[in-house]
Amino acid sequence: MASTVTTEPSKDSPAPSRPGYGQLLRTRGAWTFLLPGFAARQPFAMLTISIVLLVQHTTGSYGAAGAAAAVTGVSMALFAPYSGRLADRYGQRAVLVPGVLLHTLSGLTLTALALAHAPLWALFAAAVPTGASVPQVGPMVRARWGVKLQGTPLMTTAAAFESVTDELTFVFGPLLATALCTTVTPAAGLVTEAALTLLGGLLFAAQKGTQPAVTAAGHARVEHASALRIPGVRVLIAVFLGIGSVFGGMQVSLAAFSESIGEPGLNGVLYGVFAAGNMLSGVVCGAVAWKVAPQRRLVVGYGALALTASGLWAAHSVLVLAGLGLVVGMCIAPALITGYTLVEGLVPAGARTEAFTWLTGAVALGQAAAVTIAGQLEDRFWGGAGFLVPMAGTVLALATLVTLRSRLAARPRSRTVARGVGHRMPMTVD
Repeated sequence: MASTVTTEPSKDSPAPSRPGYGQLLRTRGAWTFLLPGFAARQPFAMLTISIVLLVQHTTGSYGAAGAAAAVTGVSMALFAPYSGRLADRYGQRAVLVPGVLLHTLSGLTLTALALAHAPLWALFAAAVPTGASVPQVGPMVRARWGVKLQGTPLMTTAAAFESVTDELTFVFGPLLATALCTTVTPAAGLVTEAALTLLGGLLFAAQKGTQPAVTAAGHARVEHASALRIPGVRVLIAVFLGIGSVFGGMQVSLAAFSESIGEPGLNGVLYGVFAAGNMLSGVVCGAVAWKVAPQRRLVVGYGALALTASGLWAAHSVLVLAGLGLVVGMCIAPALITGYTLVEGLVPAGARTEAFTWLTGAVALGQAAAVTIAGQLEDRFWGGAGFLVPMAGTVLALATLVTLRSRLAARPRSRTVARGVGHRMPMTVD
């Protein structure tokens, strides 16, 4: 039996001799989905903090606010992979349009109930569809990059670029939401989030030319082979759960800290510093031509994240907390980028949107658990007790990663195999 293994770069991608942001952004057709994609995912960074600030204002409890935000996060985590699977089967536009309409209606309903001082169970009931319908624009953009850059070194650069884009939204989103909630009205953040989701989501959905093609074969493959069956994806889910615990713990604990010192508007600034560290390290990470295997990079980078997150609870001044938050943020981006990069080697192209949404959902689930636990800790114990959540989440995730890191080995590439003496047709084996 003779076999040949070939990996050819996408015809749409530039030559991959020296990966960089300039090359990436010259990819044909990239800007047609990058700009709408940025606009469409901007509201996601506003959602949790807007719910926390609104519900805390109407109930006076960070525990209730964290619980309402947690229901949204859990709902998103449960439904996001299903949304990704539907996008792989039927196309991104078919999932996005009804999703953004439902999300807008649900978010406005949640706002109205909170302002009417509805019971907590009613807020939970509205939070479920709000989270379930969060548009999975980030995974959809990553899937579009995967189609254009399949088999090229620019995939790592694209993962870094997307992480930077995500974190840019997390610099501006919390700042905007906090400013609206504290200077206009507590409901302004969630109302603006719903409006931006509607406009940005529909604009992104209109970019039909760059969405991954859907074929009958693709339908069958995605239907019978879930990305969750791949062991490496399950390991990455545990890793991303820990990252979510950092996001959720920081959001609640920074809000409580700012409130305790009489400067609620400072919350957005502190969270913006944290997100800025993430963004800056993402820029650097994407510009480096890495020679170290991504599995090893993930273990080392995640170890640094767990170490720095373990010191948050001890910070009792604005400057110390801002500085430590900056360092924690700088440790998150490399872990996110490396995790998303590993998906390209672990998951077949026809299931990557689903795989990306599993990871995005894991972040949301970790964030949901973190805001709930951190809110309870802030209500019942000392100020800053919520910072224990990021420490616990990252340490547990690191232990899982170190134990199961061998499962992150890339799957074999597609091979063209010729059997016998040449009288049979070649067949593709994945």
